[in-house]
Amino acid sequence: MAVNEELLKQVLEQIRPNLQADGGDMEYVGVDDEGVVSLELLGHCAGCPMSQLTLSMGIERILKEHVPGVTRVVAVNDLGGGDMADLFDEYTPF
Repeated sequence: MAVNEELLKQVLEQIRPNLQADGGDMEYVGVDDEGVVSLELLGHCAGCPMSQLTLSMGIERILKEHVPGVTRVVAVNDLGGGDMADLFDEYTPF
């Protein structure tokens, strides 16, 4: 099912003030044929250790509820690759 990009952008605009309230923001990059929405996280959201939680439990959940066809949300500037364990690799004792 193709994602209605106009509806997707409208819902993202409704979410945006919540990110901006904490000094962050997002920019819509695109959506692929499989319903994966790509966003660039900006401001305090970029590089924030909680950004994966914001994406999955916040933005992704809302988009899936309100925009048919959305399957996942990814950050294009996600340096951790989406795996929080990677953040702590250098501190692992073995």
